[in-house]
Amino acid sequence: MILRDVLIIGGGIHGCATALNLRHAGASVTLFEKDYAGRHASGVNAGGVRMLSRHVAEIPLSLRSMSIWERIGDLIDDDCALDCHGQVLVAESAADFETCKARVAELNRLGFTHEELLDAAEVRRILPAVADTCTGGIISRRDGAAQPARATTAYRRKAASLGADIREGVAAGLPRFENGLWHVDAGGESFAAPRLVIAAGAWSGRIAAHLGEPIPLVPVAPMLMITSRVPRFIDPVVILRSRILSFKQFPNGTLLIGGGHLGQADIDTNSTVLDWRKLQISARTVSELFPVMRSATIVRAWAGIEGKLADDLPIVGPSLRHRGLFYQCGFSLHGFQLGPAAGAVMAELVTEGRTPVDISGLSMARFNAA
Repeated sequence: MILRDVLIIGGGIHGCATALNLRHAGASVTLFEKDYAGRHASGVNAGGVRMLSRHVAEIPLSLRSMSIWERIGDLIDDDCALDCHGQVLVAESAADFETCKARVAELNRLGFTHEELLDAAEVRRILPAVADTCTGGIISRRDGAAQPARATTAYRRKAASLGADIREGVAAGLPRFENGLWHVDAGGESFAAPRLVIAAGAWSGRIAAHLGEPIPLVPVAPMLMITSRVPRFIDPVVILRSRILSFKQFPNGTLLIGGGHLGQADIDTNSTVLDWRKLQISARTVSELFPVMRSATIVRAWAGIEGKLADDLPIVGPSLRHRGLFYQCGFSLHGFQLGPAAGAVMAELVTEGRTPVDISGLSMARFNAA
């Protein structure tokens, strides 16, 4: 039997960031990933590094994560192609703009100042190609985007260089608790540790149910598209107030279109099926918001597999039922930016039993109060 201080199931950016931070804390760790790091949600998402428009319960974690992203190269020896030209939420109606005003006022009341209200003229100055129907919006100036597969791989590589035992292509068996230790059988070997972190994305729900702690997690397949090249016309990432859209342009002129339209996910076969009708809606939304895109073509489309919780908030914290068990899952299509801080927070919880970040709204308790 191989003894460790901590075992981690799941090798996305969250699991790899936790492994890295545990090594910085001096803990021995083995991470199991049934495919390879970043195979699913962490490697195939839109790469948004976004504080903008987050639920209030996530904001403390998001703020800490942004402070890590801004020095990411020093931490993992790779800048992850991080490009921070801000993110803009566009209002398309008077009602949208009133909602934006209320949002910024509420955040300011709570002491958060990272979101700024923009009138229509300011949005057009930042996004000259936007449609005339724009009525204003909100900007988070520190936001941006990075390359998700590159970031996840860099976290995995750095954790391994510091001594983390990363087992890719090794499916972990369902864990069990015996004699004060968590036991996991994987790859023909047996592992045990007093602490276990479940960071298995869409597969986390099965593990939680096996451990008698069910959570309302549903596997989903968020879809993305890449367009043909068009002349540079936009720097910030754009999202919408009332319609589903995330939109950014790469230096080579291609554009990434996402935002949350879902295909079908099958976690038994690791496969996804695209919904072309919904992708057509995304393409139409882009052409309506930015008329310059009407001559562009779709080059490629794909979907990742992610775990979505009923309230669209993740679970970050200890089990309510089992000693030494921690959950880091259910990031519901917006967990990439949170990865660096979630890894740091989880390592603090595991090794010290506390964290200075307010994650009270992300507790397992909201689903399993009994």
